[in-house]
Amino acid sequence: MTSNDIALPLLATKRLTLRLRTPDDAEALFPTMSDPVSMTWWSRAPFADLGTLRADFALEKAGSWRTWAIAERGGDRAIGFVSAGQKRPGVSEVGYLLAREAQGRGIGREAVSAVLTRLFAEGQRRVFADTDPDNRGSIALLKALGFRQEGHLRAEWQTHIGIRDTLLFGLLAEEWPAAQRTVGIVSSA
Repeated sequence: MTSNDIALPLLATKRLTLRLRTPDDAEALFPTMSDPVSMTWWSRAPFADLGTLRADFALEKAGSWRTWAIAERGGDRAIGFVSAGQKRPGVSEVGYLLAREAQGRGIGREAVSAVLTRLFAEGQRRVFADTDPDNRGSIALLKALGFRQEGHLRAEWQTHIGIRDTLLFGLLAEEWPAAQRTVGIVSSA
């Protein structure tokens, strides 16, 4: 058992289980993470081979990043993931990716909500995300969750599609509705 196993609680919602993402999840997520359309807004180019993705999943992220694999309840096959990294005391960044076949069903909102609920329960005062200004799906998800656009950084990222701007979105603990803090979370260990 690694320190990440201990630090990452299992989260469950009505439809989903969020558990530690492992290198074994690379096989399920490779079709998405090797697809140029799915990876358009990601900070890196699509993965060329399964071994590279598996190695990436095996690497421990710098700092205190934690990554939950998203699986539908009753199954274990990863259909996406949510990552959270503490940037400084009380402030975390969140990022996510969902397989194309799982999009459009509210899964992203449900999974990110579970992680936000956990982060705020752990005492985070602020959670932020950055996204490409042309990533309409991510922007819609963040706004639906109550995030507010706080900034627009020009020419912020050198990516596989060129130099890109980024939009910063933030959510404060007191803005996360009290009902959201418990509703939807079936259990966490």
